[in-house]
Amino acid sequence: MHLLRHAVFLCLLFSFAISARASETPAEHTANVYAQQEMTAAPRHGNLPDYSLSPDKLAKAQHLAKVRITLHFLDAVWSIVQLALLLWLGVVAWMRNRALGSSGGLREQGRWVLAFWQECLVFTFLFSIANTLLDLPLSLYSHRLSVQYGLSIQSWSSWFSDLAKGWGVTLLGEFLLCALLMWIIRSLPRTWWLAFWAVMMPLTIIAIYGMPLVIDPLFNTFEPLQQSQPALVAQLEKVVERGHMNIPPERMFLMKASAKTTTMNAYVTGFGNSKRVVVWDTSLAKGTPDEILFIFGHESGHYVLGHILRGIVMTFLGLFAGLYLAFFLVRWAIAYFGRQWRIPSQADWGALVVLLLVFTIFNTLAEPVTESLTRMQEHAADVYGQEAIHGIVADPQTTAKNAFNVLGDSSLEDPNPNPFVEFWVYSHPAVGRRAAFGKAYDPWAPGVEPKYFKK
Repeated sequence: MHLLRHAVFLCLLFSFAISARASETPAEHTANVYAQQEMTAAPRHGNLPDYSLSPDKLAKAQHLAKVRITLHFLDAVWSIVQLALLLWLGVVAWMRNRALGSSGGLREQGRWVLAFWQECLVFTFLFSIANTLLDLPLSLYSHRLSVQYGLSIQSWSSWFSDLAKGWGVTLLGEFLLCALLMWIIRSLPRTWWLAFWAVMMPLTIIAIYGMPLVIDPLFNTFEPLQQSQPALVAQLEKVVERGHMNIPPERMFLMKASAKTTTMNAYVTGFGNSKRVVVWDTSLAKGTPDEILFIFGHESGHYVLGHILRGIVMTFLGLFAGLYLAFFLVRWAIAYFGRQWRIPSQADWGALVVLLLVFTIFNTLAEPVTESLTRMQEHAADVYGQEAIHGIVADPQTTAKNAFNVLGDSSLEDPNPNPFVEFWVYSHPAVGRRAAFGKAYDPWAPGVEPKYFKK
């Protein structure tokens, strides 16, 4: 029965995807067909008429694409294998024993609450150390690769500093979540999955709200965009006014990314009154004012189209299905392998690693579904951004195409990736596809209508 419910959930996700595609306008359809035909006619991994790299950069992009995909799937497999090894080799049981041993004196004194917190702290600390060390080789190689190809200029000392800060933030989060989850499991052994899901809803919203206020400033420097770019902000406010958006200048920020990277980016983050648009300073350095307006229009589209809220809802639905399935799978795994793992029940600290293994497998298998939904949102934001700058820039089509060329060039993006790779791992449509779509998308032509604005 639970497998049937999981299948129904996946069907709902695909239904959502199909309905999103069904809303395609005639102008959008024409541009999508144009982009697909352009990619089909071009050689695999080769330049496109609307997105091309120099011969030197094309060779680098082709090689880098192969390495990136290899690393991606290697990381996915290794994430599963390392957890299985920690369980089968008895490392998790050893961590659990160390945690229980650390609280022996407290339990003898009847101080059960303090003993619980002590055990949780020791267990999560040991597991976090092991997990970080096992992930370190791939992380080191990925940074070395970025430096080698000129995508990163971050020094090793700065990189290790970020690694240490990230580890500290992760450890704190793991400690609190593990304590909460284990307390719920021991209190509600048959319905813990539902109780934990209910608790995670407000916690997720709090985390999204606090991310730009507390976490992001630990790793990068931000300043109000108006402080250094008042003329640009005045132009951006035209896009805001055109879309009837509530994005005042105080919610526009510049991130000093150039201290670490040469690539470009902009994004939306936060929730409620912490919601904001962030533009990297590298984007300002490499893009023209018109291209920055398009990039801003794209990001503001995520606001207007409700993508943040929709993402939260989809996360809650996915977490509900995942926890429900995990409830049965964790019990099954412990029943069959618990003796070898030395984990007797779901109330054991080691069972948290079993749960993590189950969710890691879930996430790997669900990746093409989640990435497909994300690509749809990014495409919708592309459409919105191009429509939003109509009448503000002279040629929205050329502006969009050029923006994607600059973006792809700075990141050495593969012009024409393998369709399977794009389907499985790309969170955005391929840059070549986006550039071709931008070139062909003209909803202001006679006989067609814009999707999000009126003529």
